Amino acid sequence: MHEKNSPRSQPLPPLNALRAFEAIARHMSFARAAEELHVTPAALSHQIRGLEEQLGLALFTRRTRSIELTEAGRTLYPGLQAGFESVRGAVARLDRERAANTLVISATVGLTAKWLMPRLWRFLHAHPEIDARVAATMKLADFAADGVDVAIRMSNGDHPDLHVEKLSDDFMLPVCSPRLVEQGLRSAADLARFPLIHHDIPMSMRAPPKWADWLAIAGVPGIDATRGLRVNVADHALDAAVAGAGVSLSFKLIASDDVHAGRLVCPFGPALPLAVGYYFVCPKGHETRPRVRAFRDWLFAEMDETKGKWAAVPAR
Repeated sequence: MHEKNSPRSQPLPPLNALRAFEAIARHMSFARAAEELHVTPAALSHQIRGLEEQLGLALFTRRTRSIELTEAGRTLYPGLQAGFESVRGAVARLDRERAANTLVISATVGLTAKWLMPRLWRFLHAHPEIDARVAATMKLADFAADGVDVAIRMSNGDHPDLHVEKLSDDFMLPVCSPRLVEQGLRSAADLARFPLIHHDIPMSMRAPPKWADWLAIAGVPGIDATRGLRVNVADHALDAAVAGAGVSLSFKLIASDDVHAGRLVCPFGPALPLAVGYYFVCPKGHETRPRVRAFRDWLFAEMDETKGKWAAVPAR
């Protein structure tokens, strides 16, 4: 049992007042301490007056252009400084542990919406110790500036400064709602009677085939390839196609789930190969980090499963 007047039985002054004193004593300035604590110097002065009244001791000697610690202040400061440094260290350790368990993933917008996000829960379920943060963008990830751990890049794979593994090739092919097939969309020539959906990609790399390219390769003349609906995000084009708004020339990979589920069909070919593919990339040496390796292995296993279902998406 503690004695009545032991240190542990004495009530502590308010924590905010002690924090104010520690900051002022560390900076030897009310103004600089106020800036650190995001309060006004007047508010700090009020807290210090209350602390001095509670302790019955003056902690600072105020001079015209400076302050000094009194003997009581010099006695109080070392213990408080050590205590707050210990708290700061504990919080910093928590931040480092949280960062060590967070995986930041960068991927293209369409792939994120239509392929990655519907599957990512399986990775998180298998690795509950990992927190994922996904950044969907058409820009190439800046691993240093953006804090990205891994990226799925649509590119030619030429990234000599990074660890690079090819994940998948891809194709462009027409997809539409089954309702359009019921309405008479049977061959490429029938496209003259149905709206076209265009996906304009804001990318600096080589653009994928557009409707004009596809119609030329399919050998279908006389169709205006500029008419129809235009969007700048791949998954919006697919959503419009699912709704029956027209026929979309879409990436086979990101259309695959909608096709397998019967929301979309591929009414005819051909499927045109892309000059770029999907690549798993990360900073060199980081591929051996446990959370990066876990995501890489899961990612390739999921892609292999998707490829195994691609027989349902004909490449005529």
